[in-house]
Amino acid sequence: MEYFEEEFNEAVSPNGQCFDNTCLSLYILAFLEFQVPIHDLPILSLLQDAFLSIPHFTSIMQVDDERGVKRWKPVEVKLEEHIIEPKFIDDGMSNDSYDNHFADYISKILMENFSPTKPLWQVHVIKYPTSNSAGTLLFKFHHAIGDGYSLMSVILSSLQRADNTSLPLSFPSLKSSSKPKNISRFMKNMSQFLSIPFNFMSEFGWSLLKSTLFEDDETPIRSGVEAVEFRRTKLSNIAFSMDHIKEIKSNLGVTINDAITGIIFYGIRLYMQNIDYRSRALNTTALVIANTRKVKGYQRVQDMFKTAKSDWGNQITYYHVSVPKLQDIPISSPLQFVRKAHTSIKRKKSSYAPPLITKLLRMKNKLEGPEALAKCIHGTMRKASLLISNVAGPIEQMAWGSHPIGGFFFTLAGIPQSLVITIMSYMGMLRVTIATEEGFIDEQKLMQYLNNAFEIIRHESIAKENISKWNKFCMCNV
Repeated sequence: MEYFEEEFNEAVSPNGQCFDNTCLSLYILAFLEFQVPIHDLPILSLLQDAFLSIPHFTSIMQVDDERGVKRWKPVEVKLEEHIIEPKFIDDGMSNDSYDNHFADYISKILMENFSPTKPLWQVHVIKYPTSNSAGTLLFKFHHAIGDGYSLMSVILSSLQRADNTSLPLSFPSLKSSSKPKNISRFMKNMSQFLSIPFNFMSEFGWSLLKSTLFEDDETPIRSGVEAVEFRRTKLSNIAFSMDHIKEIKSNLGVTINDAITGIIFYGIRLYMQNIDYRSRALNTTALVIANTRKVKGYQRVQDMFKTAKSDWGNQITYYHVSVPKLQDIPISSPLQFVRKAHTSIKRKKSSYAPPLITKLLRMKNKLEGPEALAKCIHGTMRKASLLISNVAGPIEQMAWGSHPIGGFFFTLAGIPQSLVITIMSYMGMLRVTIATEEGFIDEQKLMQYLNNAFEIIRHESIAKENISKWNKFCMCNV
């Protein structure tokens, strides 16, 4: 509670106000899958230690002026009101039956909004076993509280390494491992410098058009219906080995994000073509969410609030990335999807267009207010086909209250799209979660095509690397 006095007059950030509006209300849901039953998990004491020292978890948002600007107001927190334990019908059922109840329950939770009279978070304690866990904790946070980085820091500040509680959790490196090119560093840097003005103008202009005028085609992954965010959603998961993803990364000289984005794009196009062959040539755009912080790793929440400029909040931006059409890249050239993702994302990051877009949005909020900003963000999301968000999780296994955690993933709710893809690394696995519009997208078939895309791209990258090694061997022996 030591931060109350400081936080009492703090305005909700522009993004936070945008994410809690009449036309846009976004939520983050984080799932912890435990390997042992959680009937004796001391949830009250754990939450008290984890959340009650953070002002945003003990405050509500209230309108402060005639323009609708909101500020955080501390309130008394009754932990019992934020802890929900669902009751399924029969404790003696099989795990498969519990899976169905679990899926139905999650679909319901994804659609529910919070009361504005209480702090904007909940913890759902699901003590029933499923095929993936012996028990599950579901954390639901309003996006106005913070982004994935902030909320990940909250959870990780409360968790420990399962093997040794005295050691800190470590996280994977996301640095590029590009292979040397047959060009000098000077010439390469000069070429990049000269291309900055052109890249900036083209990327900035294209992002503005995609946010305001141009709308993606209706396809097997985009229904285009109004208020799609209020339709029932289904959640599905698929996991890839991080070692295999790193293998693709190394073989192709790209980043982990490039590799998984290329796999997703290829799998989506395979699915779209299977559902409707004509969609292979239709326009499909992904909004790729990126963290704008300069920090390299997660901070403990206690450390965030010690500095004048806190890394807490919603410090994110987005890139419009086109999903390559199968008429532009043949279906027989899957590696081109990874290379295209690498080129597109690298170009957008170096164009400086996203920071300027962010500044324009802040100016819009300052001049027209948070509701106008929310309508703008809602329109940008609705015009695109899907959203991709990626969060790095710990390498080691975590535990909470001596209960080991076997799975860790997250998703988003309230996004006005038929398909939302979130990615989380944990314990050597990359968990890809897809939230799909129920009755429109065949989530099982989509997951199958994503898995097929992964296997195809992995084997193709290995074959390419082997050919490269063979050619070098032959050249050395000429």
